[in-house]
Amino acid sequence: MRAEVAAAARLIARAGLVEAFGHVSARAGDGFLLTSTAPLASQTAASIHRLGPDGGAGEGIPLEAPLHAALYAARPDVGAICRTHSRAAVAWAARGAVPPLLHGLGGLAGTVAAWDGDPDLVTSEAHGARAAAALGAADCLLLRANGAVATGATLRQAAVRAWFLEERARVALDAGPQALPLIDLDRRSRHFAAEEERAWRWLREAFAGASGTGRADATEAPR
Repeated sequence: MRAEVAAAARLIARAGLVEAFGHVSARAGDGFLLTSTAPLASQTAASIHRLGPDGGAGEGIPLEAPLHAALYAARPDVGAICRTHSRAAVAWAARGAVPPLLHGLGGLAGTVAAWDGDPDLVTSEAHGARAAAALGAADCLLLRANGAVATGATLRQAAVRAWFLEERARVALDAGPQALPLIDLDRRSRHFAAEEERAWRWLREAFAGASGTGRADATEAPR
């Protein structure tokens, strides 16, 4: 599982969803596995920390470990988290607004919420609880002046949501206020499960790289 977390971290780094800052985690038992403060593109199984349900602090552990701990505590359905700082998502987070959904593939981000609360790093249990409350039942959260969080039942789903959150945000910026939003996704969403799998295969093909061959989801379909 450590290798899977590391592989997902390398993938989102190469996909441009993070720069110097960001992290990936996956639920493990009553705690979770979390990437270290080393660049995500260089993560290996050996660099992944195993933390208890309350998170932890120490050398090499990201300051926002309490954010991951709070989300896992509040959402039993969440099995993995990608914490990102992609360009268009950051722009919408700075606005404190959710980008309108303008195209079907943007729906692969799931439900998106925006939090205009404390813009500081989420480094305490109390701050983490407030972030978890802002996420509510949504799948992704835009943090005011502080990037975004994408959750999923699996590492695959969290990574795909992180990618399409950025695409949704970018398309909204490019299209401008004249664009027509998609209001009813009921018919379109029937394709999401198959599209998520296809998107994951593409992300791996495009960004996993020679050293990114470790599986990032135990349920991944054969290629």
